[in-house]
Amino acid sequence: MTEREPLVLGIETSCDETGIGIVRGRTLLSNTIASSMAEHARFGGVVPEVAARAHLEALEPAIRAATAEAGVALTDLDAIAVTSGPGLAGALMVGVGAAKALAVSLDRPLYAVNHLVGHIAADILTGERVEYPTVALLVSGGHTSLLLVRDLVSDVELLGETMDDAAGEAFDKIARILGLPYPGGPEIDRAAAEGDPTAIRFPRGLSRASDMADHRYDFSFSGLKTAVARWVERAEAAGEQISVADVAASFRDAVIDVLVTKALDACQRHGVPRLLLGGGVVANRRLREVALSRAEAAGVAVRIPPLTLCTDNGAMIAALAAELIRNGQPASTLDFGADSTLPVTQIQVAVSA
Repeated sequence: MTEREPLVLGIETSCDETGIGIVRGRTLLSNTIASSMAEHARFGGVVPEVAARAHLEALEPAIRAATAEAGVALTDLDAIAVTSGPGLAGALMVGVGAAKALAVSLDRPLYAVNHLVGHIAADILTGERVEYPTVALLVSGGHTSLLLVRDLVSDVELLGETMDDAAGEAFDKIARILGLPYPGGPEIDRAAAEGDPTAIRFPRGLSRASDMADHRYDFSFSGLKTAVARWVERAEAAGEQISVADVAASFRDAVIDVLVTKALDACQRHGVPRLLLGGGVVANRRLREVALSRAEAAGVAVRIPPLTLCTDNGAMIAALAAELIRNGQPASTLDFGADSTLPVTQIQVAVSA
C-alpha cells in the first residue's frame, strides 16, 4: 500500500442494483449503477433469482464503465471492497465471487463490509466534515433501521429496526392496492402531492405508550398496510368514490411521522444533535421536508447525502473500506461468504489476524 490515499473499488450487489464505485480516500471518482428494476416491475417487487442473473450480466460492463469514468486501470487499485451482507443471498453471492476473483487476480487486499454501515459511509464522500456520534436513519426497500454511530469503523449500535415490512416494501404494497405501478415509492409520492395528508387518520405502528418499553425504536408497517387495505375495501364495498391522492398522502404521512418521531426521539435520549438520513426512500420529497423541519425545531442538524449516494451503490462500500484502511484495519481473508442477515454491529467480516 502506498502512502497516498488508497484507491479502492467497491462492489455492491445486495438487491436489484449493481453498484461499482471507485474512491481515492474520501474523494469520489466514479459511481456507476446498473439497475434491474425494470425487469422486476411486472412482478410488483424484486425477484431474487432475476436480480442475481442481472448482476451477473451487469458486473463486467459496470466495472469497465467505472474505471473509464475514474480514469484508472484495475492494476492501479490498492484494494477491493464488497458488500458481504445483509441483502438477498443469491445477489450477494455474485458480488462476493467477483470481488474475490478481482482481489486474487490483481493480488490486492479485499475488504468485506456491511451494507448498512456503507450507507453511513456515503456521507464522507460529500466533502464535508463528519462528526460522531450521530444517529442514522436508514430507509430502503429492504431495510428500515435506526442506528447510533459512535465511530464509523468500530462502534455502530442497532437501536431498532423493522419487525415486518420495511418502509419501502410498504410503499410498494400500498401502491399495488391503489392500482399504481412499481416501484411504489415515487408513485405514492407523485399521487400524494395532490392529496390531503389529514384526510384519513391511519395508525402509527409501535408508537403507543405501551410500545415504548420494548419497541421504542423498532418499526412495524404491516398494521398500517392492513389498515389502508381495509379502508379501501370498505369504501369500494360502499360504492364510495376513492381519492387515491388522499389515501396516498395520508399513508405517506403516517409512515413519515413514525420514522421522524422515532429518529428525533433517539437523538434526544442519547444526547446526539445530529441525524443522518440514508437509503433509497430518502428520495421521498415529503420525508426530507418533514425531517428537516422537525429537526430544526428540535435543534438537530440533519445530513442527507446526494440522492445518488443514498440508493444502493458501490461508492459507499469503497468509502467504508477506505476508512478501514485509513484506520489501519487489516484486510479480510477469503473465507467469507454472502451473509443475508449480517448484523449491523459487524462492520467488517473475516478480518485477518
